[in-house]
Amino acid sequence: MPLAINTLYLLPFIFIGVLLLAMGVLYLLARIQNGRFLRPIVTLLSKIPFMRRWFQKMSVAAYERSNPELAGAIKKMQTFGEIKTPEQAQRALAVMTPAERKAYVAMAGEQGAMPEPVNRDQRRRQERGAQGMIVQQRPGSTGRKGKKR
Repeated sequence: MPLAINTLYLLPFIFIGVLLLAMGVLYLLARIQNGRFLRPIVTLLSKIPFMRRWFQKMSVAAYERSNPELAGAIKKMQTFGEIKTPEQAQRALAVMTPAERKAYVAMAGEQGAMPEPVNRDQRRRQERGAQGMIVQQRPGSTGRKGKKR
């Protein structure tokens, strides 16, 4: 009987020790190579809805400290939900202030930035791709081709 009482007294200390050890491991994983080893864990935990909301709140709080305009833009974009059409994107951008819009576009540009081409062949392919996109966007060009009379 005295042995059972002693382990019950130690149970809170064991629990706190395990929590501190887990927090220490997470801290070390976050510091090593800019969080490279922590990202898969966070991705896995983000599948749980309340954890995803918690991570989003933490990231918005970090943006509020470093770039308040971007934090405001992110909050406004989250209220719109997932944007599927260009019209929805225009409406979402219209709600933002000019400073928020500039910060959001800059962040989106950084994330979707194309790497610089290394050689002439890659530059030519990139230029041809950009020209092809311009040709496809001409108004009135659809519907004329392929029509046989």
